[in-house]
Amino acid sequence: MQSYPKAIVPVGHVEPVPRRIRAYVGGVPLLDTTGARYVWEMPPYPQYYVPLPDVDRRLLVDEGRVERTPRGTARVHGIRAGDTVRPSAARVLGDDGPAALSGTVRFEWTALDAWFEEDEEVFVHPRSPYSRVDALRSTRRVRVELDGVPLAESAAPVLVFETGLPTRYYLDRTDVDLTRLVPSDTRTACPYKGRTTDYWSVRTDTAVHPDLAWSYGFPTGALGPVAGLIAFYNEHVDLVVDGRRLDRPRTAFS
Repeated sequence: MQSYPKAIVPVGHVEPVPRRIRAYVGGVPLLDTTGARYVWEMPPYPQYYVPLPDVDRRLLVDEGRVERTPRGTARVHGIRAGDTVRPSAARVLGDDGPAALSGTVRFEWTALDAWFEEDEEVFVHPRSPYSRVDALRSTRRVRVELDGVPLAESAAPVLVFETGLPTRYYLDRTDVDLTRLVPSDTRTACPYKGRTTDYWSVRTDTAVHPDLAWSYGFPTGALGPVAGLIAFYNEHVDLVVDGRRLDRPRTAFS
């Protein structure tokens, strides 16, 4: 049974973005707007739709074709900024869809090099205004095991509650058996927490389990309490919290 809140915003929902949104390609500003729209193409998080007047149209390359989308007809454009070329990276909506989206541009997130909300860089996808992420210090006793091997135990964890994800338990490094951790080159990013600085596989007596633990050395401001702490994927380890063994959830995001 899922024991954490689901994302409940319906697909197709549209809301104004009250934040200044900027993005860059090849070091060149591509867009700068305070008039973007959130559009939920899937329940967990939205995408930005940007008014065309707030985009540097000199960087858009019309590819001469249209696509039918759930939000109306879109004309496909590439992006060219100096030597940087990103084909089919933008879709300019016409006037046969929702009025709030007429004349807006939907960019492929990864086709742009950097996105900013105000002056803070945002990773992976826009932050949902309906999602909440809290990092709370706790005195719950948390034990982490795998294959019957104890990996960590703490009575002073930081619990991270994030809409749509299971609770994550971040532990002091002194509470973790570091001899069981094998450094990994993996790095991930989160819109709400920032970029990971460390990842580890876990070595038990019988196997090495890849990429089960991570740490944010320099998280976003709101997640400051987890800086330098280590968390394990609930999905792949055994967690015992205050003496109760938790069921493993099915999701897999850090």
